[in-house]
Amino acid sequence: MNDSPQNPQAQPKQIDTAIFAAGCFWCVEGQFQYLNGVQSVKSGYIGGTVAHPTYEQVCTGNTGHAEAVRVIYDPSVVSYDELLAAFFVSHDPTQLNRQGNDIGTQYRSAVFPQNDSQKEKAQYYIAQLNKEQAYTHPVVTTIEGKGPFYEAEAYHDDYFNRNPENTYCQLVVKPKIEKFKKVFANKLKK
Repeated sequence: MNDSPQNPQAQPKQIDTAIFAAGCFWCVEGQFQYLNGVQSVKSGYIGGTVAHPTYEQVCTGNTGHAEAVRVIYDPSVVSYDELLAAFFVSHDPTQLNRQGNDIGTQYRSAVFPQNDSQKEKAQYYIAQLNKEQAYTHPVVTTIEGKGPFYEAEAYHDDYFNRNPENTYCQLVVKPKIEKFKKVFANKLKK
């Protein structure tokens, strides 16, 4: 019998999932994909009443879905707490059902916890931001049920990096990513 400890590198990596809605998913995806420990970011729809909605359906605001991102991450590298911090930096959580000129419930600020621990952390984080008056207005971010996450159409994947000259990307996405990179400079992928 071999009594030597197992090689820690042979252990499978733990991964976890976080889902956030913070306005246009092109902006949010473009920011989270830079964080060290984030393995993938997928745009999609969550929180609505229509099964397998399309982008066009969600854009009407009639399905109840939010544009969101599913973040697959390694919690040994980046914690859920750090992802929450990134989420609240990635957008203005005091705007109800909008982000800038993107208006409607599909652009709401929301956290979709995948377990009780994530829910408790999100509740605590929002309470602390409001208690500390971190913003000039109260945080209106909602904490919603787990629900099904429907992946967005493939053309949304890695949208900013594939369409850097797009006017929306230049005027909206790029400044948000630049701000995000400054704030999380020590947490970015090399």
